[in-house]
Parts: sequence; structure tokens; C-alpha cells
Amino acid sequence: MTKVQIRLAEIIEALSKALDMTEGQPEGHCIRCCFIGTHIGKKIGLPENELRDLYYTLLLKDLGCSSNAARICELYLADDLMFKNDFKHVDGSFGQVLKFVISHTGMKAGLAERFRSLVHVLKNGGELATELIQTRCQRGAEIARQMRFSESVAQGIIGLDEHWSGKGKPTGQAGEDIPLFSRIALLAQVIDVLHASGGPQSALDEITRRKGDWFDPTLVDIFEHISSQPGFWEQLASKDLERIVLASEPGRHGVIADDEYLDDIAGAFARVIDAKSPYTSGHSERVALYTDLIAEEMQIDFETRRILKRAALLHDIGKLGVSNSVLDKQGKLDDEEWRQMKRHAEFSEQILSTIGAFADAALIGGAHHERLDGKGYPRGLTADDIPMEVRIVSTADVFDALTADRPYRPAMPLETAILILWEGAGLSHDPICIEALQRALAKTSLVTLRTTVDADRSGSSSDENGKAA
Repeated sequence: MTKVQIRLAEIIEALSKALDMTEGQPEGHCIRCCFIGTHIGKKIGLPENELRDLYYTLLLKDLGCSSNAARICELYLADDLMFKNDFKHVDGSFGQVLKFVISHTGMKAGLAERFRSLVHVLKNGGELATELIQTRCQRGAEIARQMRFSESVAQGIIGLDEHWSGKGKPTGQAGEDIPLFSRIALLAQVIDVLHASGGPQSALDEITRRKGDWFDPTLVDIFEHISSQPGFWEQLASKDLERIVLASEPGRHGVIADDEYLDDIAGAFARVIDAKSPYTSGHSERVALYTDLIAEEMQIDFETRRILKRAALLHDIGKLGVSNSVLDKQGKLDDEEWRQMKRHAEFSEQILSTIGAFADAALIGGAHHERLDGKGYPRGLTADDIPMEVRIVSTADVFDALTADRPYRPAMPLETAILILWEGAGLSHDPICIEALQRALAKTSLVTLRTTVDADRSGSSSDENGKAA
């Protein structure tokens, strides 16, 4: 079994930036929350093992946030990223919530659609909010457990939106019944959001106003003392904050893990990615399966196949930064929406390139929509610049997209999808990869082996505006 030296905190910090995207927050939000919250944990004297769990709770607090994005778009007819970002500035009072709902529901929809949505939201607002938060919290806790974090971390994620007064969600826990990590995480989250928009005094004024309502009064007092220390706010705004937070990881600074641990992390984050849209449920896992079938048929060695599988699981991580109003749109994307869609490959590369253990995945994440004929995106690479690893995952990606339901068309039969891939052979996809996939599927009796379509036939393996993948 191959052993690799990985820095767990480095991986989780980098992946937390993807969570910032899906919450519509500026990059580094979770890292800044970690800085704020661990200062509080140290001040109250948490032992090292609990401090370490708090550290990861703060970095992973938004693990489940992608799971309610599509529902927000459906209910509010809104851009989920903008909606989530703006909602973090609402203090929970009836007046502010009402104003927010009216100003954020169906602003780009028809008058009748907007009216129906407003009536539904205003009539059922409490139940809908509980549903959205419960979905997010439970999914986040499940994924944290899959990533081998403790039950304390999972419970800290579940209780993130509970309020000291008992008026929070999803269960209305109050006071010290709320997990300590949840109380610290909520306080840290609000401090960062308000500091980013209004500066230190704005954050301090607001947490003081919500003291005893949203926040544990003792924790507010402790933070006020911490923030009065020289250099605190300067460090929070520092360009070196990521390095500072990485260096301050409680407990062991290096984690020896076997390859199964990296597999678990990639698999867990694939669930975050696929939860973003109901149309991509299970997509990353299926792309990983088809990738491995192709690689096996091409007689690629096991270790390389393992790396390819991780890359396939993570290739779409950049979609967390694209609104569901674009991802789930029924019909053709306009020019601006298509520009947003194409950026997901760029986002994938940005996130994964900062993680040494997933360096190969960064290349594939950034290039999986490139075409052999140079008509792909984001860089317009041609065949000579597209490695075989990218070609394999790209073929698997489009095959799964064609054989899964999409908002703009139903799933295609497997054999139809194979024929479409062959139509673009040599233009979109490598014939070697298509043939390997076809052989693998034939061995499992999923596809009947047929004579391939000539590679020079015109056609494309993508749907209109490339949305298939």
C-alpha cells in the first residue's frame, strides 16, 4: 500500500474555498472564520483535541450548503449565490426578513410568476426556511463523517443556525443545549461577513446587538476582548492569513495517510459537487466509474487509474461557483449565462491547483471541456496540448451527461450516446477513448458492439451551448 505524506489542513483549507463559492462568499470566508473561532476556542481553554475539532468544524461548516441551492432557485426564482450572500446580512427580525423576501424573490421573472412565488414564500416561510437549513445541516454532517471527522465536528455543522434564544433553525435548540462548536461557528461567520462589508466596528456593534438573542453572551464578551488586542484585525485582513491559519492547526501538523484517505476526501467532495443540482446527482461518481472502465480497457496501471478516479470525482468542483439559475436552466443559455457556465472549468483548476495531493486533478478539472479540434474551453487547446488523462475523463464526462436527465432534455439510451460520441471522434473526443468505453460497456452487456461511425462525420458530443457535460 502506497503511503503519502499529506497535510490535512492544507487540503481542507483549499477545499473550503469551494464552499465559499457555493455560499456566495468572498474567497477565504471559511479560513477567516477559522481564524476568529480558534482564537475564541483558545481563550476559553479548550484542550488540544477539542480545539482541533473546532478548527475543522469552522473550515467545513458549509459542507452541506450546495444541497439547498437548487431549492432556493426554485422557491425564490433567484440566483442562489447572490441570495445566500445577501441573506447573511439579515438579522432575522420580521421587518428585515420581509424586506429581503420582497426584494429577492422573482426579480427577473414575469409578474404572475413573481406574485405566486411571493404568496407561497410569505405563507409558508417558516416551514421553508426550516426545510432549507435542515437539508444543508444534515447533508454537511454526513459528508464530514465520510471524511473521517469526529461526531463533534458533525454536530457542530448540524447546529450552525441555532440561536442562543431558541429561535434558530432547524430544531430551535437554545442556550447551552446548542453544541459549543456551533455557537462559535455562527458567531465567527457573522463577524466575518459584517467585517468584510462594514469593517471592525460594524461587526462589533452588530454582535453586541444580537448578544443573548443569536449569540452566547459569554462568547461575545470573549471575542470583544480578543479583538481589542493589537494586530487582531490586521491579521484577519492579511494576505498571509491562509498561511497563518495553516501554521496554527492544533495537534499534529502532518498526517500520514494511505491512499484510501485521499479517496475518501475526493469521494466526499464529489457528494458536495453533485448536490448542487438535482440533474447532477451521482454524476461525479458515474464519471469516475466510466473513467476507470476506459482506463482499465486501455491497460493503464492501477495507481494511475486511482489518480484518474480522484480527478474524475473532483473535475466539476468549479460548478459550486455557478448559480443554479444557470446550471438548471431549461433552454438555451444567453451569452452572459454561457460565460458563467464556462468559468466552472477555470474555477476547478484554481481550487485543485493549490492542493499538492490533487495536482493531477487540477489539470483535468481545468481542461475537461477542451476539444481535439481546438473549439473547446476555457483555453481552446488542440490535440497536441491535451493529455490522454484529460481525454479519458472528458469522454467519460460527456457520456454520462448524455445518458442522464438534464433540464433541457431527457436521458439518452446508452447506445445512442455512444453513437453521438463517435460522431465527434477526432473532433471532440479521442477515438481510442470512445472505443475503450464501448468495449468495456459491451463486456458488461450494457451496449451492443457495433461498427463505429466514421470519425470525419460532422456533429458534436455536446448539447446546445455545451450544456451536456
